Amino acid sequence: MLIDFMNLFDFQGARALRPRAVRAARNAAALKARAKQRRVPCIFVNDNFGEWKHSFPQLVQTCIDRGGASKAIADLLKPGATDISILKPRHSAFYGTPLEFLLDELEATRLLIAGIAADNCVFATAQDAHVRKFRVWVPSNCVAGESLSIERSVLRHMTRTLKANTQRYETNG
Repeated sequence: MLIDFMNLFDFQGARALRPRAVRAARNAAALKARAKQRRVPCIFVNDNFGEWKHSFPQLVQTCIDRGGASKAIADLLKPGATDISILKPRHSAFYGTPLEFLLDELEATRLLIAGIAADNCVFATAQDAHVRKFRVWVPSNCVAGESLSIERSVLRHMTRTLKANTQRYETNG
């Protein structure tokens, strides 16, 4: 799952988050490509930023049009024809979305969660996945927070309380 990578970065703390998010997106793009080779479904779960009339493709286009980090991330992660997208109203990818039903149909038992922000939407999603008894991997180099200390702190917390694997994804370069 790719959480909130399609982002306009127009909130408090976004300036610090942008370069870290681009780094995480680079690593997540390599992981996404590997998953595609193995026929593992990619699910984009993204905040709709209160734009209830907009679709996920419209959000991606808005990010491209915005330029900067928004465009760089959209270009890196390029949603494809076989990718699945879900818009979410709040922090967790599970809250108010059909995600749980989709995962049941896919017979998923393990979830890989990458995205931004590590201490907000990524954490909320990982916690909800843990409660639903999924095994969770949150690759440390595929998430971003406003600072390295925030990332490290929340990853330690997820390892301890959610039994999440937070080992980095080795991108081979």
